[in-house]
Amino acid sequence: MLRVVSWNINGIRSPVQGVGYEDPSNCTAMTMGRILDKLDADIVCLQETKVTRDVLTEPLAIIEGCNSYFSFSRNRSGYSGVATFCKDSATPVAAEEGLSGLLATQNGDVGCYGNMDDFTQEELRALDSEGRALLTQHKICHVIILGDLNTAHRPIDHWDAVNLECFEEDPGRKWMDHLLSNLGCQAGSHTGPFIDSYRCFHPKQKGAFTCWSTVSGARHLNYGSRLDYVLGDRTLVMDTFQASFLLPEVMGSDHCPVGAVLSVSSVPAKQCPPLCTRFLPEFAGTQLKILRFLVRLEQDPVFRQSALQLSNQTPVQMRQNKARVRSTRSRLSQAGSSRGQKNLMSYFQPSSSRPQASPNLELPSLGTLMTPKTSEEDVMANVVEGWAKASEAKDEKEVRTSFWKSLLGGPLPMPLCGGHREPCVMRTVKKPGPNLGRHFYMCARPQGPPTDPSSRCSFFLWSRPS
Repeated sequence: MLRVVSWNINGIRSPVQGVGYEDPSNCTAMTMGRILDKLDADIVCLQETKVTRDVLTEPLAIIEGCNSYFSFSRNRSGYSGVATFCKDSATPVAAEEGLSGLLATQNGDVGCYGNMDDFTQEELRALDSEGRALLTQHKICHVIILGDLNTAHRPIDHWDAVNLECFEEDPGRKWMDHLLSNLGCQAGSHTGPFIDSYRCFHPKQKGAFTCWSTVSGARHLNYGSRLDYVLGDRTLVMDTFQASFLLPEVMGSDHCPVGAVLSVSSVPAKQCPPLCTRFLPEFAGTQLKILRFLVRLEQDPVFRQSALQLSNQTPVQMRQNKARVRSTRSRLSQAGSSRGQKNLMSYFQPSSSRPQASPNLELPSLGTLMTPKTSEEDVMANVVEGWAKASEAKDEKEVRTSFWKSLLGGPLPMPLCGGHREPCVMRTVKKPGPNLGRHFYMCARPQGPPTDPSSRCSFFLWSRPS
């Protein structure tokens, strides 16, 4: 059996990238190795890694028991990027970046790029430079396409398709119509060369979504769309696909993993293709280090002779030389002090300008220093006076506090939404236009279908300018 999984991870270095089931707070300590173990697949394809080669670290790239392949965005940092992790038992025979072959190195490449006469070389190179595609060739004479295609193909794959204008006329859906068969696995009904494996096994499954808006909390009510696919050519799906599945319980991204199981045995290649990350100079141990640029200078003959003489000295001669050095240092320190240099202890000696206490000075007697005993009336008067001062200070503090409270009233309470009579949340308009930057109030509940009373209501209110 061969198990393949695809996941738009939304940043491979994200602290919540792990696979903490139902509790993403436990994802921080997850390593890449543990993520792959949880997904339990022979081949894992990741999208939106959002790393470039200069920030890729060895713990992310080199995983024990796996060989990995990365494609980076060459123009923007923290953008796009894909990666494929294969178990050593499923090592590919070839691997290549891009779809056009323009990034091929003629060494371990896949080839077979098809007819691309409709595109210019500049367009193809710009596309492949975004780091959106990786090709790996295994010892299976069929084609599998898996990843985030960013299109909900059918109305059943989108929760709110009935309210979208011109749903069927979308260019992405038209492209998928030509790519896929129309009616799953039924013979004689297909028009495209590939089959959507999930719809082949679950043709009428509703609510099978793979992407949700994190801003609106739509995942809580499963208000999303299915954008991630595992596609296979018709013969492969009909003959070898055993199952196709979604993993919505896997947290850590705005997408969930998707996958399929094939009844084929993986035959590994004898060695990894050159694109494998373990062959990169920074991970293969062949990258030049700064010490390679530091050349040892040849020693001066006089210095070499003096060093040889020192090494040949007897212990008695070495002790005599040390004593001579000590005496020389002591003479230098005395000479320095004679030139007026102060010792550190001189700053802690009593100054001569300070008047000294006279030995004949008579101290006053103890009796003359004692004050007369105060009466009880005086004591009570002092206590009452202290209370009065404290009360006045407290009153003054309260007056100041009330003044500042009246001046700075603080934030106004959130208005209540019309549908649930619950406090709203404040949002900011980020879309370019006349309202850019304005604040508004809306229902705080997660987004969901309009027919669900527990989902967000349609309340909207502009915030007053401060």
